Amino acid sequence: MMKRRLILCTALTSLSASSLAAVSPQEAEELGKSLTPWGATKAGNSEGTIPAYTGGLRTAPEGFESGTGFWIDPYKDEEPLFRIDASNLEEYADKLSEGQKQLLRNHPGYYLDIFPSHRTAAYPQEVVDATLRNATECHIKQDGLAVDPSCRGGLPFPIPKSGNEVIWNQQLRYKIGSGYSTTSASNSWIIHANGSVTKAAEQQTFEEMPYYQVNQSDRNPEMYARVFSLNKFPARRAGEVTILADYLDPTRQPRRAWSYSPGQRRIKLAPEFAFDTPVASQGGVTLFDELQMFSGSQERFDYKLVGKKEMFIPYNAYNFYFDCKQDEQFLRHHVNPDCERWELHRVWVVEATLKPGSRHVYSKRTYYLDEDTFGVGLYDAWDQHGELYRAMFLSGVQLYDLDIPYNVKNVIYDFNKGMYGVINDGLNGGYKFFDTPLPERNMAPEAIVSRHSQR
Repeated sequence: MMKRRLILCTALTSLSASSLAAVSPQEAEELGKSLTPWGATKAGNSEGTIPAYTGGLRTAPEGFESGTGFWIDPYKDEEPLFRIDASNLEEYADKLSEGQKQLLRNHPGYYLDIFPSHRTAAYPQEVVDATLRNATECHIKQDGLAVDPSCRGGLPFPIPKSGNEVIWNQQLRYKIGSGYSTTSASNSWIIHANGSVTKAAEQQTFEEMPYYQVNQSDRNPEMYARVFSLNKFPARRAGEVTILADYLDPTRQPRRAWSYSPGQRRIKLAPEFAFDTPVASQGGVTLFDELQMFSGSQERFDYKLVGKKEMFIPYNAYNFYFDCKQDEQFLRHHVNPDCERWELHRVWVVEATLKPGSRHVYSKRTYYLDEDTFGVGLYDAWDQHGELYRAMFLSGVQLYDLDIPYNVKNVIYDFNKGMYGVINDGLNGGYKFFDTPLPERNMAPEAIVSRHSQR
């Protein structure tokens, strides 16, 4: 009898570890009260430097034209509150990432202009309702590596209890809508150690999140994201197509990736488009599991939720997205700081440590995720010798006519090679959004390649 009880206890413990319970109804009652419906602290901070959340940004500035792919900066007349540079960074060190501090120490010309903080995030009501439902019903599975498909339609874990849950919130954040987004010319730029600028790629992109297409019955309910990119530049790679599809249980259905080469005229599975494989179209400065700060499976690292703190992160970066011209963005060792905007916000902090026996170029990573959007504003990665290898800054803008917190354009610094990249630059053509998903028959790899190879 004692042995049977021990076995049962062990089984229940194992079940608890692999399928964590959602929060209690009592804890979830704070959503919409002291917490926003997506779990951010509603109140401002005691110093008044972070405001209370009051509903986000839903009013377009004068002169805005919907459908152009460009959004007018509602804060273009604001002046910085103060500047952080090498001379005063120690005063603010507790609110800076290791990557920020290394840039400031190594390059006296670099600085962070700190602007007033605006909590602009706003979501459609159906996303809010689904998020509130998920608080008490959504579960992670497979030791945090998978999410229950019933969570679709909202953030899965508005009151996260683990690092895995926070990272799933990042992967399943609302950033496209219920349809799809496109760019006609998503550019990636590499700035080498000598200051020379190389255009690594120009791509037409298509991205959708079936996770939020809850009424689209022809989609696989376990597929949460799908993206394809058609290369237009450089000429030697023109016509190449890359397709990625990710699933809520990657232990059962790993990422599906395909590539198409015009020279071979056939579509091939590309299982190597994952983890620490360098992304060729981004000059090799980014890994596949660093796309938009994190992408793919969490299986190779242990993710620890450290807690919440205040940090200076890139925010309301309309100037960087839409106004700072391409030839103005790049300085020799870093992005032109006049193009950037930094604000003080509360962030979730997650530390990732490489699991024993797992392979990766990094030994440790730290993510700083905005509490209102779950976008990773800052990210640091260390090599196998414990040296800071790379740092990424992901900027965001609120698409005030669409109720979408959008964050896609990022900068990555490679401290090992002394180079950096500007990724997903949409200055040429902007970013377009469509409410209605395309039929699944138009989304198969063969259909996508056929449609675009004929252009």
